[in-house]
Amino acid sequence: MEKGERPWGTYTVLEENRNYKIKRIEVNSGQRLSLQKHHHRSEHWIVVSGTAKVTCGARESIINVNESTFIPIGVNHRLENPGVIPLIIIEVQSGEYLGEDDIVRFEDDYHRNGNSTELQAK
Repeated sequence: MEKGERPWGTYTVLEENRNYKIKRIEVNSGQRLSLQKHHHRSEHWIVVSGTAKVTCGARESIINVNESTFIPIGVNHRLENPGVIPLIIIEVQSGEYLGEDDIVRFEDDYHRNGNSTELQAK
């Protein structure tokens, strides 16, 4: 099982196939992932613990436990934990290419590159 640590928290790849990948993502309190998009995959996020603040295009919303949201291919998006407990989501990626280098970053609190070629969870 592939695991990774990031400045915002951790991720674990639970299952991976040619056309889909399932991850458990944990975002620490007060942290957020980069504002980004993907050219080749969509993502479905299901909140299993905590509260998620989600940016999808021009829309911002709060997603609670047992709720989910869909991020279409090519849409700018961001995941944030505004709460005091860790945010845990299950992410289902689907598309023709699921490589971690399919990330275009627009804003990043941790000053990572705009076009990522290193292994990144988001």
